[in-house]
Amino acid sequence: MLKTGTRLFFLLMFTAALGTNAQTTDTVKKDTVKIDTTILNKYRIQTKKNAIPVPPTPIQIQQELIPVTMLDYKISYWRKYITFGLNFSQAAFSDNYAAGGVTAVALTSNFIYRIEYNKAPFSYTSELNLLYGKSKNKGQSSRKSNDRIFFDNKIATQMSKHWFFFGSLTFESQFDTGYQYDGAGVNPPILISNFMAPGYLTESIGFEYKPTSYFDLRLGTGTARQTFVLDDNVFNSLAPGVDELYGVKRGKSIRTDIAFQMVAIFDKDIAKNMHLNARYDVFVPYGQDLSFTRHRFDAILAAKVNRLVNVSINGTILFDKKSKPGVQATEGLALGVLYKFP
Repeated sequence: MLKTGTRLFFLLMFTAALGTNAQTTDTVKKDTVKIDTTILNKYRIQTKKNAIPVPPTPIQIQQELIPVTMLDYKISYWRKYITFGLNFSQAAFSDNYAAGGVTAVALTSNFIYRIEYNKAPFSYTSELNLLYGKSKNKGQSSRKSNDRIFFDNKIATQMSKHWFFFGSLTFESQFDTGYQYDGAGVNPPILISNFMAPGYLTESIGFEYKPTSYFDLRLGTGTARQTFVLDDNVFNSLAPGVDELYGVKRGKSIRTDIAFQMVAIFDKDIAKNMHLNARYDVFVPYGQDLSFTRHRFDAILAAKVNRLVNVSINGTILFDKKSKPGVQATEGLALGVLYKFP
């Protein structure tokens, strides 16, 4: 009985030892798995740290020219302006009209062509102004009311913001014959002017002040003017004892004066649909009395009624002792057609 109990005791102890050994084996296996995972992770980390370094490739930016088709644009330094005006007036009266009156017809035309070239520092301006008008009253011959040829050319180079050095050439004359009429209608008309009688050719160099696009002032310190009288018949209008007309002596056809010239030009829209063009010319001959200074002021004020119809008033004030004593003046008011381009 004692032996059987001893055997059972040793059997239980052996069984317990086996169970303990099995538990130890499982734990070791688990720990081994954990160690393997840690080693693997460590290996992986070390692999990243010990990887062969790859030098970064530098970024290179290179300019590439891409062909672009240019637009069909051209730069033009030229500008052209054309103005054409035609004014017509008419009045008619019956023979028995109680208030009286004279049937009359008048026609006036005006043509302006202006061209400009501007490419700094050089500029060129050319302006042609043609003015002619006729009027006829019943019982009288037709008479001209306006007649002028004006051709101005100027080239300049810029010296500063508003100052230029310029040279100019100007021509002035008229188209048709001009007569002096007897107010009483007793004496026949007397020829007093014609084409190139007088005619003026003016060369000038100096300085120009141009603060804005619509105003400029020319100071011609060196100016020469030739006065032409190419029709000897106009000398017949001279009073007895007078042998000089327009500064040209009888028997000659040309006179040259050296002078200082100042020209002020204003050309601007002063209100909506209203334009003013004014030119003031002062000619001071060297070596002569100041009373022989020539002053001329021309102005045209035009107001548009619609796209084509306009009302215009033009006037001229002239003081030239060599042509006529005293102040000469002319004025005209007209309603007509005006075309401007552009």
